[in-house]
Amino acid sequence: MKKILFVASEAVPFIKTGGLADVVGSLPKCFDKENYDVRVMIPKYLCIKEKFLEKLEFVDQFYMDYLGQSRYVGILQYVHDGITFYFIDNESYFWGSKPYGDQYHDLEKFSFFCQAALSALPVIGWQPDVVHCHDWQIGLIPVYLKGRFGEGEFFKDMKSVMTIHNLKFQGVWDVNTIKRFSGLGDEYFTSDKLEAYNNGNMLKGGLVYADSITTVSNTYAEEIKTQFYGEGLDGLMRARGNDLIGIVNGIDYEDFNPGTNENLAAPYTAENFRKEKVKNKKALQKELGLPVDEKKFTIGVVSRLTDQKGFDLIAHVMEEICEDDVQLIVLGTGEEKYENLFRHYEWKYPARVSAQMKYSEPLSHRIYAGCDAFLMPSLFEPCGLSQLMALRYGTLPIVRETGGLKDTVEAFNEYEGTGTGFSFTNYNAHEMLDTIRYAKSVYYEKKREWNKIVDRAMTVDYSWSVSAKKYQDLYDGLTGAGEE
Repeated sequence: MKKILFVASEAVPFIKTGGLADVVGSLPKCFDKENYDVRVMIPKYLCIKEKFLEKLEFVDQFYMDYLGQSRYVGILQYVHDGITFYFIDNESYFWGSKPYGDQYHDLEKFSFFCQAALSALPVIGWQPDVVHCHDWQIGLIPVYLKGRFGEGEFFKDMKSVMTIHNLKFQGVWDVNTIKRFSGLGDEYFTSDKLEAYNNGNMLKGGLVYADSITTVSNTYAEEIKTQFYGEGLDGLMRARGNDLIGIVNGIDYEDFNPGTNENLAAPYTAENFRKEKVKNKKALQKELGLPVDEKKFTIGVVSRLTDQKGFDLIAHVMEEICEDDVQLIVLGTGEEKYENLFRHYEWKYPARVSAQMKYSEPLSHRIYAGCDAFLMPSLFEPCGLSQLMALRYGTLPIVRETGGLKDTVEAFNEYEGTGTGFSFTNYNAHEMLDTIRYAKSVYYEKKREWNKIVDRAMTVDYSWSVSAKKYQDLYDGLTGAGEE
């Protein structure tokens, strides 16, 4: 039985700010439970939902020397969907109304957490074969496993995997600060280790010392070896190219099931979507105050409203999109200029634009189900989950060919009768607009072809079970496939 520990800063259903939490919370339950014992460790934030906090079971406690003081470390646990979650408790670090805030304090908090997480393992008497670390917050663990922890008998054979969810976030501060928080000596702060551009860099430490590196799509794994996408670490990614693989994220096919989702006006499946899916469109139009017209080409957007997600492209051609007899439904929050842009166009074209400047999980499901197409023109996208949800709901993605979008959405080819959506190559507003217009023309003029694309989209499998098998192969390669 292989023992795998996921260590991360967030995990559903306990605490979530982004896609990282979905991965850490959903992936572990998809492993082959006869051969893999996968557990998860996260901080015990005071902002975790009360219904979970009150059910956490106390396991043990100890005191750890950190920054010259003896610090309390509590260990609690909770079993959810058959997976054991451990929670590291220290209220002076994990208080507050959200898991992240002030960058300086986050660096100290997660340096403490990395040391406490490893120190807790001998206390609970559970010895993982692989510690799977997620993003910069956990970047120090691979360093410690090759350093002072690795010198102990308990840790010496432990392997580490570092997963990059988004290379943009690296945990960077001046060298002296990172040195103090991490407790690492001068010898670690050289350009081939934790120093980068005269600063300390926690993610870089993890990437240098991990036994294997993964990221969340094949294309992103190649892109981050280039200067444009590499965020200053492209040289390191090229150097570690043999240890770097891309494994596409999945989604929970139970949560995102148009046949059973309680948020929808009319459940539907790949077999009956031709009759049933349109009922969701009409219900959505009615809910949002748009003219109810089942024939109207309707485009959905569910996103953070930031430049990274391609909203500067949308802004550039918004007038043309609105003049093109379509309905556009946007759900999300983010940069004020984009929130105001969509509010303005809702005011100018009330029959064509619905601007929902908020976040609502139930409404997001109704948009995925009720629209015909889903627009996602990202500048870069390590993996992306929204396009996977759209495919699952038979709402055809219109995406830019980058990162996970390129890997998961196959562009429609009318000559070969293949594809699950529509895509464009260059980061260009008019190329995007042309692709939207092409999709619209297929919808209006070749409805039978459109329905065949929906058929294909709804039958592709981007569930977590596919990703889990690839991670199992990775763990086997690190620990020896035949070992028990």
